[in-house]
This record gives sequence, C-alpha cells and structure tokens, in this order.
Amino acid sequence: MIAIIDYGMGNLRSIHNALAKVDGNPVIVSDSKSLSDADADAVVIPGVGSFGDAMRNLDPFSDGLFDLVDSGTPLLGICIGMQVLFDKSEESDAAGFGILAGDVIRLPGGVKIPQMGWNELTIRQDNRDSDLLAGINDGDFFYFVHSYYCVPEDERVITATTDYGVDMAAVVEKDNIHAVQFHPEKSSKKGLLILKNFVEMVK
Repeated sequence: MIAIIDYGMGNLRSIHNALAKVDGNPVIVSDSKSLSDADADAVVIPGVGSFGDAMRNLDPFSDGLFDLVDSGTPLLGICIGMQVLFDKSEESDAAGFGILAGDVIRLPGGVKIPQMGWNELTIRQDNRDSDLLAGINDGDFFYFVHSYYCVPEDERVITATTDYGVDMAAVVEKDNIHAVQFHPEKSSKKGLLILKNFVEMVK
C-alpha cells in the first residue's frame, strides 16, 4: 500500500488515480495517526502551492515521515513535495525537512515565471541505471508548474535535469528518497511509467 499524504495542497485525486492505474494500491491519509497506522510500503508527498504553507500543513506529519524515512520506506516527493525535502527556500522563512541538503531558489530572470508546461529531461550519465527512470529517455517531456527549483548540496543526488533559463534538478534520488519537480500524474504515458517504476521498486 502506498500512502498519499493529504495536507491540503496536493492534486490528490489525480495522483491517486494515476497510482491506481499502475497497481500502486494508493490510500489517502489525512492525519498523522492515519499515517502511522497505515503500515505503508511507501509514501508520496504530492503538492502545489507555496513552500511556507506546505511546511505548516505538513508539520503534524513530520514525526511519522521521519520514522518512515529512517526505517527505509521509499518516499516520492512531487513538485512542492520535492522542495520541502530540502533545508530551506527563498520563498519562505519556514525551514524544510532537511532530508536532502540544499536550498530552493527562485527561477532566474529572463524566463516566464512560473514555468508552466512541458519540458524535456536530460538524464545524468552516471545515473542512467536509475530504477525510477527505467524506460525514460533523454528528450522525453514532462509537465512542470513551479517558480522555484532545488539546488542540492551534493550534485550526485541529481538523476536528471531540465533546462529553463538554468540547468536545474528535475529528479533527485538518495537511498530510499526519490523526488521529481514535475507532475508525473499530468505527464501522460511517460509520467505513468515513472509512477509504475516507483510501484515496482516498492514491491
């Protein structure tokens, strides 16, 4: 079973339906006790909106999330759900979870903000054996909606990038932590493939 955290800012129905399509057995959990009691095989943090609001709404889940991460449970962060895994963001004074070291900064001047639409991935040469990106190729397009992007302290966690005024992290992975800046649930067949890959990794 894959627990989808409902903290009031996610496309819950979209990600639930997408995971159900790939046999992910998704369950939406809306409070910390439900998360602790769920005995989840994996957890997903979806999200749209601002960093500060996300961290405030996620605060009641923090102990349960850290317990799951520490136990090795696979975690998938999506969009703002990726950004909150880092230390801090220029968007807010709120601290992130700090599960991954690094900052979240605003997209550069000279590009339309937010980035809203399809953009292509470039898979890092040393990460082409990523199970999450099995079947994904350079140049495959995914759907992005964001104004800020993640800058990991350790570039080795970056599995794939996208170019939007700057070459930025689009997929990061470290141990049981996986995160994508785009929305796989809105990214057609290739997005579903990434979710299917995550489900297979969980199994």
